[in-house]
Amino acid sequence: MWQYQKKLQYPIKIKQTNPKLAALIMSQYGGPDGEIGASLRYLSQRYAMPLAELKGLLTDVGISVSSVVH
Repeated sequence: MWQYQKKLQYPIKIKQTNPKLAALIMSQYGGPDGEIGASLRYLSQRYAMPLAELKGLLTDVGISVSSVVH
């Protein structure tokens, strides 16, 4: 059995908050133009590709983009 410990890999100290910057960062990761949206577009477009090589290429790109997010 394992225990989940919510802690950062490196400790940080936030001296001043910046809500505008936080909103920008969140939109880049999860918004319609963010990394997750791009990954899902690549992975869904691969089903319409006529050639197996292109399906594999879109799969590889979609997976590599999604690994950037994690």
